[in-house]
Amino acid sequence: MVSRVYTDTSVIGGCEDDEFRVPSRRLLDAFVRGDLHLVLSELTLRELETAPFAVREVLRVVPADHVEFLQLTQPAAELAQRYLAEGVLGAGMLADAEHIAMASVACVDVLVSWNFRHIVNLPRIHGYHAVNLRLGYPAIEIRSPREVLGDE
Repeated sequence: MVSRVYTDTSVIGGCEDDEFRVPSRRLLDAFVRGDLHLVLSELTLRELETAPFAVREVLRVVPADHVEFLQLTQPAAELAQRYLAEGVLGAGMLADAEHIAMASVACVDVLVSWNFRHIVNLPRIHGYHAVNLRLGYPAIEIRSPREVLGDE
């Protein structure tokens, strides 16, 4: 079974960033080959609308049948609000909470991000897990692309 990988905007932008280019492009290549299944949300697509042209073009190489799209459902919106209400993230971090919530509700295999401050951050991950488990959602794997792909 191919792993479903929720990919936030930072990873897509990372394909055009000197620091994150190599692992981000390796992940993109895995999506193109179909080794991994790309999961995108309406939020990610909306955030990409204001990105530089080269970043907006990154996803064009991924075959449509290797991509799944998520909407912000009512359960995901409520879960995101819970992350904020319980102090896992600050009030100004709704978009980050929505990324985590959509991926959690959709039961993806892993969420990948380069956002080490608000997403790929162990104390926050513990907070997401605690809220998810109390509300009947699974703990979600949250990793950087480097962790998902391993070293080569």
